[in-house]
Amino acid sequence: MMRVCVVLTVAAVLSGSGFGQSTRTRPTFEIADVHESSRIIRNGILGRIGGKEGFRTSLRGERYEVRNATMVDLIGTAYTVDSDRVSGGPSWLEFDQFDVTALVPPNTQQATLNLMLQSLLADRFKLMVHNDTKLIPGFVLSVGKSKLKDADVSGKTGCQSQPVIERQIIMVNLSCRNITMDAFAAELKGRAGGYVLNSTGLKGSWDLDIRFTDKSQPAGSERVTLLDGINTQLGLKLQEQTVLTPVILVDGVNEKPSVNPPDTAKRLPPLPPAAFEVAVIKPTGTGGNEVGAGGIQPGGRVMISGGIIPLHSVISIAWNLDPNEELIGAPKWLDSARFDMIATLPAAFRGADAATAPIPEMLQTLLMDRFKMKIHYEDRLVAAYALVAAKPKLKKADASTRTGCKLENLSRTGQVISQPVSCQNMTMAQFASQLQSIAGPYGGPYFRYPIVDATGLDGGWDFSFAFDPLVALQAAGRGNPFSGGPAGATSDPVGGLSLVDVIDKQLGLKLEAQKRTYPVFIVDHIEERPTDN
Repeated sequence: MMRVCVVLTVAAVLSGSGFGQSTRTRPTFEIADVHESSRIIRNGILGRIGGKEGFRTSLRGERYEVRNATMVDLIGTAYTVDSDRVSGGPSWLEFDQFDVTALVPPNTQQATLNLMLQSLLADRFKLMVHNDTKLIPGFVLSVGKSKLKDADVSGKTGCQSQPVIERQIIMVNLSCRNITMDAFAAELKGRAGGYVLNSTGLKGSWDLDIRFTDKSQPAGSERVTLLDGINTQLGLKLQEQTVLTPVILVDGVNEKPSVNPPDTAKRLPPLPPAAFEVAVIKPTGTGGNEVGAGGIQPGGRVMISGGIIPLHSVISIAWNLDPNEELIGAPKWLDSARFDMIATLPAAFRGADAATAPIPEMLQTLLMDRFKMKIHYEDRLVAAYALVAAKPKLKKADASTRTGCKLENLSRTGQVISQPVSCQNMTMAQFASQLQSIAGPYGGPYFRYPIVDATGLDGGWDFSFAFDPLVALQAAGRGNPFSGGPAGATSDPVGGLSLVDVIDKQLGLKLEAQKRTYPVFIVDHIEERPTDN
């Protein structure tokens, strides 16, 4: 596709918050703990997607937290820019992850937190950046044969999306009211997958509705892309182009943060208890169907339907376990027990902050309190795997490119759904550490425990592959490629290509079984009935 260069008025767009701020005038955190995020994960329901786990920020009283953040995430947060506008820097910028916990004054505003984070990056990582511009792939929103409706300016402003299922395809209904074209272009950034420049020239506010296929769905003849929907339903054009965009250019940064002051842990405010404010638990099928499908509701209610999520799965969510994992020590009734749960989040997590609520930890507290559940972890020998070299089909990487693996959009050929993956400048140790994430939460026993690198291959490598997700293989009736268990697992499922297949056939690598000690989740006790509401 031909790309067109669109030149912006750079002086105007570089004048935003966070750019060019003097180091001497920036506020600082009183005390901050900075360390690398743990790379040891259980391959559970909440597992990382595409190698990146739950980047999030939260402010609870005087405690400010950033979790699982790459340096790109940290810079983007500190300087309030999208991650694709952080340019330059070393190859690890989008791979290494860090946690930050800091003490801040009560009622600190977000803009001040961002400036404090800028100071921390300069002090603890010796980060040096400057404003620049760069041609990056993006999109330009323009006018075709407009079908837009003038807005009711007295109404609310903003966009809401609702997923719907049509002929087994997930569609998205996006409804925007009283919205400017600048705001609509900003709304499209995440959905289009890149920077969106508004060049419509349309002033005022508009009401619009658009229906398109969710990007998680594989390509097919019935797919309505976002670009097609904008063109045919709104009479606008969203075209892929190369856009001269303001960026933050990284001049230098240390991979390791400086050491925390010796009294950091004592001076940080304690973590608030991870507990629901109130919770009602009842056996599924009693008291009506008000729970519905569940999830976080407006007003801070958390609803879990036992008809959809049995108690076994609630435990898996709470402790981030593999959904197919046997709960060692658990009574047999746990597989069939189903309860509806209606809980209320603490006031600090209601409204816009609901997404930052530590729901798994709150579920742990609820289960231990109401079901008198007791657990522990015990080191046991498990069937784990090592990545070894057979006949490698890899390309030596340019050491200056960003390290990381990306899951591309799913594709469909007939009834076969395929997940393409592209990796750049990855060491084999890094790739092995990402295999659990790439496989997803249903990776079977091959990916239940961390995979270690035993290839003996040094340096960074470029490679790409495509596999059929295990869920797709099972849905197509092709069986479970791991059904033989760790000792007799086969790398040849009936039809399709599992991730195990492509590691061998497309990359020239293999997974080799080995016994390794790993902490295993053990249920010591759980009551069959919860305590009274």
